[in-house]
This record gives sequence, C-alpha cells and structure tokens, in this order.
Amino acid sequence: MKKILLIEDDLKICEVIEKYFSNKGTEIFSVHNGSEALEIAGSCLGNYELVLLDIMLPYADGFAICREIRKKSDIPVVFITARAREEDILYGYGTGCDDYIIKPFLLSALYAKCDALVRRSKKTDSILECGDIKLDTRRLVCSVNNNETELPKKEFEILKYLMEHQNCVIDRNTILDRVWGYDWFGNDRVVDNHIKKLRKALGSAGGQIKTLIGRGYKLTER
Repeated sequence: MKKILLIEDDLKICEVIEKYFSNKGTEIFSVHNGSEALEIAGSCLGNYELVLLDIMLPYADGFAICREIRKKSDIPVVFITARAREEDILYGYGTGCDDYIIKPFLLSALYAKCDALVRRSKKTDSILECGDIKLDTRRLVCSVNNNETELPKKEFEILKYLMEHQNCVIDRNTILDRVWGYDWFGNDRVVDNHIKKLRKALGSAGGQIKTLIGRGYKLTER
C-alpha cells in the first residue's frame, strides 16, 4: 500500500492509525468531517488506493460518503466504526463497502485487511461484459448498450452469477444456493420469477438469458 485516505473525526484514532501505517511504509491523508470527505470523493479519489471511513462524522455520515464514492470509483472502502448493530453492518455493506470493522480493533488486523483489499483490487476486474450487457460489480451498476439500468438486489446478484459463468447452464438450485444462500427452504420457482423480472429490466438484452427446459438458464452474447 502506498497512500490511504482516512476519514475520521477522532484525532487520537487518526494519530495511532497514521503512526502504525506510516511505520509500514504507507502514507495516510486524514480528513475529519463529512463535507471535506464529500469534496474529495467528488474530485480526487484517484490519488488513493483505499479509504478508511468512520460512520459518525460531522456534516455528513459515512454511509452517505460511501454511496458518493461508489458513484465515482471502485476503490476499496473499509468502515471503522463503533456502530455494531446488525442493521448498521448490513446497511454498510449495502452502501458498497468492502469491509466493516468495529471499534476497538487491532491495528495489525486492520493493516492486514487493508493490505489484502488493495492487493485484491489490483488483480480483480470489476467490470463484467456479455453481449450488450455490462456489469460494474463495485459500483453495482448495470448497463445495456451503455445506458444504465436499475436492478433490484436479487436480480443484480443473479445477473452477476450468470455473467461470471457465461455460456454455462446453471440450474435453479445452484442459483438459489449462490443468491439466496444454502439455508433457503422456499420453492425453487422463485428463481423463475426473478429471471422474468430480470429479462424485463434488461429490455432488448433480456433475450441473452436462455431457458433450457428441465435444466436451467444460460447467459449468451446474443
């Protein structure tokens, strides 16, 4: 890691993070309120490799900042926060963060997670393409013929899995396991309903999702 943006209003926490990361050869640039963070998110995220982001900040909270970052960049974002409620954690991931770390934390563990995320982000292509469909898996944006198309969460996850396995026949149970989870006990026909909605949302590209009767679904370029 070379340079990290730290968005945190607790100056003592900033100091200890800056010292530890600097000793590891990483440069930290800190801002201490939401308005400064939003300004950076809108203009100069390209200077950084990762964002460490508190949630409870003056002027704008971390959730809003994370959403703004995701409009502009696929840079890794890690929440560091005292908010430990399950709904906050789930909401944090819903805004597009890559990890959610609850205070207090071990500096060594924080550094290791950040290092792994930066290395992974350099290796992983966040853009999936198939025919007229393009999926940005970090910004959570779907485009058809370069026009953004809004997809609900389940439809997005189904499409992502199909795009990761282009030209492969995927049965309903596999889609259920990957999208709904292994503890799902509902009817597998729920997949058909969501595929129908997905095709409609994709418009002209909906026909790229093929139905193979008795076998499952396949995504093709045409």
